[in-house]
Amino acid sequence: MKNKSTNLRVRLPALIFALEVMIVVLYAVFVTYEDDANALLQNNQTQPMENSLYKNYPFFADIQVMIFLGFGCLLAFFRRYGFGGMVFNFLIATFTIQWAILVQGFFQFYYDGKIHLGVLNLINAEFACAVVLISFGAVLGKTSPVQLLIMALLEIPVFGITEWAVVKYLKINDAGGSILIHIFACYFGLGVTFVLYRPSLNEGHPKEVTSYQSDVLSVMGTLFLWVFWPSFNSALTFKGDDQHRAVLHTFIGLSASTITAFALSSMLSKNGKISMADVQNVTLAGGVTVGASVDMMISPAAAYVLGILGCIACMLGYKYLSPFLARRLRLQDQCGIHNLHGLTGLISSLAGICGILLATEETYGPSLYQTFSHRAPPEGDPLLARLQELIPDLEAGLGRTAQEQALFQVAAVFVTIAMAAVGGLLTGVVLKLPYLASPSDEKCFDDELFFNVPPDYNCVNGPQDVWSYVLRDTNKTDADQI
Repeated sequence: MKNKSTNLRVRLPALIFALEVMIVVLYAVFVTYEDDANALLQNNQTQPMENSLYKNYPFFADIQVMIFLGFGCLLAFFRRYGFGGMVFNFLIATFTIQWAILVQGFFQFYYDGKIHLGVLNLINAEFACAVVLISFGAVLGKTSPVQLLIMALLEIPVFGITEWAVVKYLKINDAGGSILIHIFACYFGLGVTFVLYRPSLNEGHPKEVTSYQSDVLSVMGTLFLWVFWPSFNSALTFKGDDQHRAVLHTFIGLSASTITAFALSSMLSKNGKISMADVQNVTLAGGVTVGASVDMMISPAAAYVLGILGCIACMLGYKYLSPFLARRLRLQDQCGIHNLHGLTGLISSLAGICGILLATEETYGPSLYQTFSHRAPPEGDPLLARLQELIPDLEAGLGRTAQEQALFQVAAVFVTIAMAAVGGLLTGVVLKLPYLASPSDEKCFDDELFFNVPPDYNCVNGPQDVWSYVLRDTNKTDADQI
């Protein structure tokens, strides 16, 4: 008999419809089109091909693939939780983007009493969505869709406030989102899973296993993320040589972490074989470790070294740190987000600080003050006028020194971790409330709890098991006919 405490028939529709009513009302009151999407502002002087759509849509499309296919397939690695990994990712991602358009809109795109909506808003919302999906990895298989929607509902405002505070007041360089996306998502997710701690899962769960098919599907997600990661890291960088470097560094970092992962996987395995879990996760570490310095003149060699360092940290984290955190600190990090996003994010932050301290006009020329816009001379400084003769679109900055900017980077890391951890802990407390359809320990990592599963659901060990099931079913039918 189905456990009534996890029945979604009332809970999920009631929550979704309430959220939809809220979003429709807020969109109707506050959201309008940005200038490039507003027909009223077009005239015979308009150049359609100069519309911002054509500059931003390719990045939007690439990040869409990462969000819905990359994360979706990657999270489907459990043998009996493929539906949950992919479908809940789909559900959470669609809601989160809708919600982030509003929350980020009030902080970044609000003027004249309206949020002005364009493709750039969607890209920012997808970054916020990535934050929630990374945090989702920490509680994968142990939460209901109701809990996940509430987690997204609460996480986006905390992220929006943190992003606003760090960008507006600390004014840091973080082109690839290593601080604001990866570190925030990691420590928010760890805060949630700390509160939702399940002691009985420390020794493992019989359904916490993979299958041949689920591992193949998960690697497909890895490949989607790997291929499109350069777009993720470069989407919001300064157009031109900064964006060009971001693409190059991301590809180099990913390439380095990938081949290093294969070497370490076989070296650290007792039987000398490659682990699919390592291929699915550790190969991506380089994309995170180059993030904070991705648009800087760090050199291709440095990007390669960062990819290797990120891979080593991530691999050792999976092998040794994750079990320790689960046993000693009540951090049951289901997908190892602390390894792929936390440790690598911290390495990336340190690399970004080094990149800032080493940046000089001898290396960058006048464009130093575009890449590091807060180091540009302030308004009224004679140096600004001379620089604007060389770079006409250069804007006034804060006149910070390299050392001052580095200190603000350090402050941003601590502020982000603190905000994320506190927000995650409070969200975890909310998710422990009754009536949110939380699965029992026994029913974790099991699609049957929340989905109508097909007849061959129990035959998920491989083609041979499915064929055996078909034969048994055929024999039973024949016997019934006799």
